[in-house]
Amino acid sequence: MAPGEATPAEDEYLQTIFWLEEAGLPVTGANVARALQVAAPTVHEMAGRLEQDGYITRNDDRSLAFTPHGREHAAAVVSRHRLIERFLTDVLGIPWDEVHEEAERLEHAMSPVLEERMLAAVGDAKTCPHGHPIVAGTREPGVPLADVEEGASVRILRFENEAEDLLHYLKDAGVHPGMEGTLARSTHDEVVVESGGARHAVTHSVAETVSVAADPSPPPRTALPEQLVLAKERYGR
Repeated sequence: MAPGEATPAEDEYLQTIFWLEEAGLPVTGANVARALQVAAPTVHEMAGRLEQDGYITRNDDRSLAFTPHGREHAAAVVSRHRLIERFLTDVLGIPWDEVHEEAERLEHAMSPVLEERMLAAVGDAKTCPHGHPIVAGTREPGVPLADVEEGASVRILRFENEAEDLLHYLKDAGVHPGMEGTLARSTHDEVVVESGGARHAVTHSVAETVSVAADPSPPPRTALPEQLVLAKERYGR
């Protein structure tokens, strides 16, 4: 490993911090621990390493913040991950609900040459298969599907929680980024979107993790942290 190069473990934490910030969630050790399903002392130890290596700073209120170098590095790692997901789906034909963990395994071994070839292969794709921008900073604003009123037009933007078990659930429900429809029903238990003559139902808690563009649109709100960072196994970026 070259001097100053982040380890895979550091990259995983940097991706998590980037995702929390991108999603508008508090970048705290508690949220990082919840996201990665690890103990608080483990996060504290890694935060010290990341600070020592110049990737983050720790504020007086115990929140974490990127240094300019850390943000640049984290954005590159996140973009690479999302590019791999798009390549696996569009070029290799792997279902979009199965590529997140595979991309986790591949992202640390990808050379600049392979990255360039993947970019050429996916053409003008702007997002990963789950709707997140490949280029950091180009995220389209959205609102949680759970907040949308009945009768509103919706377009699915992205899945904020990319835990594989949750992606399987959404795929089985027939919900995918880019889908357009009408909010047919919304209760405390279930949210139903009608699209193309079919009805697609998800639980209200899952609807918290689905970002949409809506007309009329509810006020902007960050989805609840407990919905976004918890899953059966782990959440995803």
